[in-house]
Formats: sequence, C-alpha cells, structure tokens
Amino acid sequence: QVQLVESGGGLVQAGGSLRLSCVASGSIFSSNTMGWYRQAPGKQRELVASIGRFEYTYYATSVKGRFTISRDNAKNTMYLQMNSLKPEDTAVYYCNTVNPSGRPGWGQGTQVTVSS
Repeated sequence: QVQLVESGGGLVQAGGSLRLSCVASGSIFSSNTMGWYRQAPGKQRELVASIGRFEYTYYATSVKGRFTISRDNAKNTMYLQMNSLKPEDTAVYYCNTVNPSGRPGWGQGTQVTVSS
C-alpha cells in the first residue's frame, strides 16, 4: 500500500507564500491524476488543485492564479506552491489520487495557518 506524506505547512501572514510537498512511498504519480485537498475546521475536505497526464492541471476557483501544482515523477513527489495566501486558506492540506477507486489511505496532512 502506497503511503503519502505531506509537509511544508506552517504559520504565515496574509500575502505570504508556502510550498507544500507530498512524497509517495511508491510510483503513483505517473499513473494517476493527483490532487491537493484541504479541510478547514467544520468543513468538508475539498479538492483545490490536481495534475494529470500530460501535466493537465485543474484549480478551484478560490485558488486559481495563486496556487501552482507540479510534480516530479522520478522523485515520487508532488508540490503545491501557494502565493498570496489568505486567512481563508487556513486548513489541513492533503494529497491523494483524484479517482477514489484504489486510492491510498489519507496521510496526516500538513497544517497551513494564515494570519490576518
């Protein structure tokens, strides 16, 4: 079973930047559309960005123009560059496949806190 480990979160002021990383224990990125998700307190987990074959990307409206998703298949690593952060971006961020079929278990996530 592939394991996913997220890192790079932290406390940042509004307008700041963070770069999140997601490392997989196996080769999962090249054969799957991968996504970054987030879950704020009291809210459902939501997909904020994804990257698929041929590097096709999707961004939620709330993060478009501020976040950039990328991946390095050779390193089994995916990134989320987050710029112009807002307090409403505060959440625990997770990575996983977009297709729930055969999806690995969720990792611990990484906390992002944006102060106003």
